[in-house]
Amino acid sequence: MEKLRFAVIGTGFWANYQIPAWFEMDGVELVALYNRTKSKAEAVAGRFGVPRVYDNVEQLLDQERLDFVDIITDVDTHAPFVEMAARRGVGVICQKPMAPKLAVARQMVELCEQKGVPFFIHENWRWQSPIRKVKELLDAGVIGNVFKARVTFCSAFPVFDNQPFLRELEEFILTDIGSHILDVCRFLFGEASTLYCQTARVNPGIKGEDVANVLMKMKNGVSCFAEMSYASILEFEAFPQTFILVEGEKGSLHLTRDYEVRITERGGTKAVKAEPRMYDWLDPKYALVHSSIVDCNRDILNGLQGKGNAETTGKDNLETVRLVHAAYESARNNKVIDMASW
Repeated sequence: MEKLRFAVIGTGFWANYQIPAWFEMDGVELVALYNRTKSKAEAVAGRFGVPRVYDNVEQLLDQERLDFVDIITDVDTHAPFVEMAARRGVGVICQKPMAPKLAVARQMVELCEQKGVPFFIHENWRWQSPIRKVKELLDAGVIGNVFKARVTFCSAFPVFDNQPFLRELEEFILTDIGSHILDVCRFLFGEASTLYCQTARVNPGIKGEDVANVLMKMKNGVSCFAEMSYASILEFEAFPQTFILVEGEKGSLHLTRDYEVRITERGGTKAVKAEPRMYDWLDPKYALVHSSIVDCNRDILNGLQGKGNAETTGKDNLETVRLVHAAYESARNNKVIDMASW
């Protein structure tokens, strides 16, 4: 099969891991980079051997023969870049969050559908190896019918050091880590019927909220509590691990520290490990996240090649975006949101 030619739009922090993740698989060829500061694109191009760089996206799209673009820029630029690519018939992969507003996200999905352009969101969190293991065990019925779950991401990791722009976001944790955590809830337990959220800002040096607690009743009856914080000073700093406790009629599953899933039934508890694959290019502090980028990219590539239906399409991720913005409305108005009518 001929390799799919693609360009990366945006050469900031995450591009340094997204690009080598693409290099872990056959079937793709990175031919160009864009960054508004051309010297930054040139530096990344030199590091990864990319032949051409641009500081104008439209020029890149007009001059390169591309099968898709991988957009790795700030959220406010996602919609215009997606539109530029879609109107030229170029497939699109976009980082999360898809868009700053729900209406804009809907427009992005609709435009790509109208143009017949494949559209994917790079939602890699659900591709973390321990989360995939939890899903595998749930699907196998190990603990029977699930009635309750808690998904936790609480940390004091200095996330603003690598991504200082996050300090300026009026809406922070629900759009940032919340996009991941709420997507994991959907991945494991399906869609939500109702949602209630409370938020807080603990760090005085940021504009948005850094704590959020979201209680959902899923359509299958599961009560799912998602808690997230970047203000939690805990005994063990486990960033970037997500902890998950699921209770079912036959027992419980507990994804706890260091990629261990503990399975408890009436007869006792056993544990299995689900460690991520360690690549030589990843940052050890982000190893779990960086490793999952490869599996997410591979799934999207299969979708682009027509080998199957990729999980994180724009249409699917729109449901995660709905949860994020429903959570903000719930927190603003202190009310339960009925997702069917919202």
